[in-house]
Amino acid sequence: MVRLKADVVITSTTPAALALRNATTTVPIVIPTAIDPVGTGLIAGLAHPGGNITGGALLSAELGAKRLELLKELVPGLSRTAVLWNGANPANSLAWRETEGAARTLGVTLQSYDVRGLQDFNIAFATMAQQRPDAVSVLTDALITQYQKEIVDFAINERLPSVFPSKDPIKLGGLLSYGPHYSEMMRRAASQVDKILRGAQPADLPMEQPTTFELVINLNTARAVGVVVPPLMLSRADEVIE
Repeated sequence: MVRLKADVVITSTTPAALALRNATTTVPIVIPTAIDPVGTGLIAGLAHPGGNITGGALLSAELGAKRLELLKELVPGLSRTAVLWNGANPANSLAWRETEGAARTLGVTLQSYDVRGLQDFNIAFATMAQQRPDAVSVLTDALITQYQKEIVDFAINERLPSVFPSKDPIKLGGLLSYGPHYSEMMRRAASQVDKILRGAQPADLPMEQPTTFELVINLNTARAVGVVVPPLMLSRADEVIE
């Protein structure tokens, strides 16, 4: 890609952005959905990235904690939650630590399921079925996104309430999602690409943070897994699937 001498490169995952940064310090790179870009070393700071990378920061660490709170609200007796995540993605480390902190505050025990390939999903599903957590929380990751249908089907079959970072899995049968409005993040990234093509430098374009968040609930799945969604939560939902 560097040899093609592109005017700008767009990528959607932190590992890919890190690989691109290692390949070039001059070609502008835009990542609309970076997870913890400062902590992973992608940029120097949100206001002044300072290199050849800009885009959007998802606040995944903070949102991971918020999703655990929503699970606690949805399942009042919640005591053990499985967390499905890809530990090979450095961007997920902070999200995991924030979720651990929220779990201690809420009095919830976390069961970590680190998946880094297809075989890990099979092992995770089998172990989770034996350990019987009260719910499962899924952290944002491109690898996990590829298997979101399998995750959703497993959770329904095991009658596990599930929470996701985006609404796509909820359309497939996941129970609940809370996260940024991804379409808005993509539109903002398009504006940044336009500025770069007009001569702006990524170092001077702040990493944008989301301002719009979505709470999506699938009532069909709630009934399937035996969960009653509190009326107050339903009233706060941006979208309810029935």
